[in-house]
Amino acid sequence: MTSTELPAKPRSATTRLIVTALLLVIWVALYAALAPASQWLVLQLPLDPASGAAQALAFFIYDTPKVLLLLTLIVFAMGVVRSFFSPERTRALLAGRRQGVGNVAAATLGIVTPFCSCSAVPLFIGFVSAGVPLGVTFSFLIAAPLVNEVALGLLLALLGWKVALLYLLLGLAVAIISGAIIGRLHLEGWLEDWVRALRTEAAPLATAQLSIADRIDAGVEAVRDIVGRVWPWIIGGIAVGAGIHGWVPEGLLAGIMGREAWWSVPAAVAIGIPMYSNAAGIIPVVEALLGKGAALGTTLAFMMSVTALSAPEMVILRKVLTVRLIAVFVAVVGLGILVVGYLFNFLFG
Repeated sequence: MTSTELPAKPRSATTRLIVTALLLVIWVALYAALAPASQWLVLQLPLDPASGAAQALAFFIYDTPKVLLLLTLIVFAMGVVRSFFSPERTRALLAGRRQGVGNVAAATLGIVTPFCSCSAVPLFIGFVSAGVPLGVTFSFLIAAPLVNEVALGLLLALLGWKVALLYLLLGLAVAIISGAIIGRLHLEGWLEDWVRALRTEAAPLATAQLSIADRIDAGVEAVRDIVGRVWPWIIGGIAVGAGIHGWVPEGLLAGIMGREAWWSVPAAVAIGIPMYSNAAGIIPVVEALLGKGAALGTTLAFMMSVTALSAPEMVILRKVLTVRLIAVFVAVVGLGILVVGYLFNFLFG
């Protein structure tokens, strides 16, 4: 350090806690004001309140800040939780685990760790090199995008705790059982040759202890990173949801995605797979579909297929998996999603 350089000021955990508390109070005030503010704004528009355009705009004006506020709070909280994890620590927790216990551990870690389908390739390589069994790895990769904190938080806020809890339990069941089935099939030979030939040592655990200030900073950074990346998807999803809410006839969606149509669940899954979105972007569409009479199980099956079996994810996974293994993965997970869809329709129909 030269004589002209000043020592860096230590970051104050107390200051960060006070600022965080103040921001939380502001968040609560804004969220409470959303409904009356959006209703007032729509009434100022030169539109017939009963028209499709007015209903679509009301949905968009209310849901956009609501979902963004919810997403920001959820991502910040999970960013703090995620500061206790790292890719190295996650691999160490899963390495050496046997089938069964390992599948449960992997699926549970998939909920709280900072990985999504776009991270599939480096994670898959890292897990394989660390000695994590193939089936255990798949349980993690299924759970991470399927049962993530954004999906659960938004489902809790928009559809209630019963739906969110059952989604959590059934999503975990899909990840655990699908991974266990793939593990039992012993398909390691269906990995790409270069992946099977990979023999690298697992990275050591990070030992640095983070302070409270560091963990708050991790939450802030998560908001900057995740919300900064997904907000266009959110607005796009809300726009689609607004269009459905304002102009799509209730009878049309009820006929296509209604509970009584036995083929509606597989049709919803088939429609969802070619699409790509994240949980934050697809939840407003789910909300609009439900508001138009679509069955809950069918709608959630559509959501699961979009987040867990999207075509872009399959393209990424093709770098490390053979076509045969991808086909098995889609078939096993798709079957699990079908079961979840039919079960939700049976319980909530």
